[in-house]
Amino acid sequence: MTGWLLPLLAGAVTGILSGFGVGGGTLLLIYLTAFAGLPQNQAQGINLLYFLPAAAASLPAHAKNGFLEKSVLLPAIAAGLACAALGAWGATGLDTGLLRRCFGGFLILIGLRELFARPKER
Repeated sequence: MTGWLLPLLAGAVTGILSGFGVGGGTLLLIYLTAFAGLPQNQAQGINLLYFLPAAAASLPAHAKNGFLEKSVLLPAIAAGLACAALGAWGATGLDTGLLRRCFGGFLILIGLRELFARPKER
């Protein structure tokens, strides 16, 4: 009966973080692969479907507060769509184990960058 509780909590926490722009989707991928036991490529597909309503829900607040840089919006959307299509095509052809290792390596690199990066002066 409580088999839905942990996925609900994971969705809620990652939804809040996505609204903040922290990268809740990455955390959702970690939950889905490490704790829910889903294959990497299936977790990525779920993450993509999860991201659409999460982004749509947080977008009005970011727009209202002036956090959208309109001059880079169209180029970023165009590049994001093209690269997402290429990445999805590439990911479907990779072995799940290799995909997991690549994603793990990516997380380690990002973590090290965040750990050792100098703060930007504003």
